[in-house]
Amino acid sequence: MRTVAIIVAGGSGTRFGAEMPKQFLELGGLPILMRTIEAFEENGDGSFDVIVALPQGQMELWQQLCREYGFEVPHRIVPGGETRWHSVKNALDSIVDITDVDVISVHDGVRPLAGPDLINRVLEAARRDGAAIPVVMLNDSVRQVDGEASHALDRSSLRAVQTPQAFDARLLMEAYRQKFDPTFTDDASVVERYGHSVILVEGDPKNLKITRPMDLALAEYLLNPDA
Repeated sequence: MRTVAIIVAGGSGTRFGAEMPKQFLELGGLPILMRTIEAFEENGDGSFDVIVALPQGQMELWQQLCREYGFEVPHRIVPGGETRWHSVKNALDSIVDITDVDVISVHDGVRPLAGPDLINRVLEAARRDGAAIPVVMLNDSVRQVDGEASHALDRSSLRAVQTPQAFDARLLMEAYRQKFDPTFTDDASVVERYGHSVILVEGDPKNLKITRPMDLALAEYLLNPDA
């Protein structure tokens, strides 16, 4: 059976303050997106069919970067959509034959430090229960804001959600046949709306989502702490 990894790389770099989309910024000498693709190539669970959802306007730049860095890890590019949901839908629609696909994982293009243990943990849970996502505990206190008022929430009952999120292939395909809803925040929310429960598995604090310059600096340290 094949395992498919959909990598969603739709960032513009606006919040990062960079001229280049953040997924193309260098981390340890390679663009972040290349590091992310390599995380699945190096995963101990076996080979992935990697599909990258990339904005149409960034495809030429990506091809140029692949030539420049000699990046030859097999992957396929599909056009990204208006939202993350539309990008994942485009990737799913590009899978011609799903009969030999057991699990599909969906991952953020700017989470380059997902390790084999984390990836395998999520995959195993998805194979067992149909849908699994990695989560980590919150360190900071949390407040819910309502206009100018706010109140504290019990952080012990809250978790921060990471990717990769993994699902039985047919379940995810069926869930994405639902009409788009702007309240869909991730793939787990799509699957839950379809009526299937989602299992939580232990995430990894090192599995950073690189959004701001400080995140990139920390990722550089985690990638090469002895530098």
